[in-house]
Amino acid sequence: MNRRSLILAASAATLSACAPMTQRLDLGPLGFRGPRFEGEDFVSFDGARLGLRTWLPASGEPEWVIVGLHGMNDYSNSYHMAADWWAGQGIATYAFDVRGFGRSPDRGVWAPVGVVIEDVRTCVTLVRERHPTAKIALAGISMGGGLAIVAMTDPDPPKVDRLLLFAPAVWGWSQQPLPNRTSLWLTAHTVGSLVVEPPDWLVRQVMPSDNLDELRRMGRDPLMIWGARSDTIYGLVSLMEQASRATGRLSVPTGYFYGVNDHIIPKPATVEAVRQLKPSARTACYAQGFHLLLVDRQAQVVWRDVERFLRAPEAPLPSGAPAIPLDVRAMEAMVPKPRDAASGL
Repeated sequence: MNRRSLILAASAATLSACAPMTQRLDLGPLGFRGPRFEGEDFVSFDGARLGLRTWLPASGEPEWVIVGLHGMNDYSNSYHMAADWWAGQGIATYAFDVRGFGRSPDRGVWAPVGVVIEDVRTCVTLVRERHPTAKIALAGISMGGGLAIVAMTDPDPPKVDRLLLFAPAVWGWSQQPLPNRTSLWLTAHTVGSLVVEPPDWLVRQVMPSDNLDELRRMGRDPLMIWGARSDTIYGLVSLMEQASRATGRLSVPTGYFYGVNDHIIPKPATVEAVRQLKPSARTACYAQGFHLLLVDRQAQVVWRDVERFLRAPEAPLPSGAPAIPLDVRAMEAMVPKPRDAASGL
């Protein structure tokens, strides 16, 4: 082996040794009495206290309970608008802060996906114990959608009756441009704690929702995270790759919801994930929808479709939204054309 080869081999070995940081499980606290819901905490299988928000119908037992997983850098409050409305329809929602987000441990540090799946299984079990007559749906927004897909294709999936995916994160390594893959791998393996913040010009161009009041509220919320460690982004992209390859193995009745104005999860990645779904899956594509479908200005359209899908998965959706096209050009044709100020059209 020549000197150049030796240097390259040594450099590769050094970088490989600097694995991206993830959370580690600790022994449960002294006197741990097992998983439970305790006020605004979800005490999980290992005693970790995860932030919890619940929305219950004003009276009576719910017919359905949604267990919600939030998106990247968000937390359980991402369901607050939809869950308030669903509660009025007799549907309860339990949403918890995934490890590393909101009020959960090791804020900003990525948790192994297998650990989060165990949290999901534990939460679903506790919900079934609390509401034994209700049916359960697992829901996921963006990153939470990717987690939900991976959880439901695990050898021991959570025991739920429906799966709800809102613009799930399926933009994995195989869909990422080469410069993205290269720079992220290098930074995650060398300076994993480096916090990456999107440039202002990109923030101005990328609109996660058309609900500006909600975006302003999120911007003032101290539990939101702005920016992310490079090793956390690495964990997210790895999750997205896993989710993108797993949609064809989903067996639970699935509703997949996407907005054509989504600036976060690209259309080609979504189309590829949807193509793999079983024919029985229901999809809906919203011409006025953005990435954060549950808080958009037209969000109530989605909330109503979710209610219908839960109660009658084969019935027409109230919105009349078409299925997600299996061709990117067909989806791009659905994007609303900007109005011409001069002509008024």
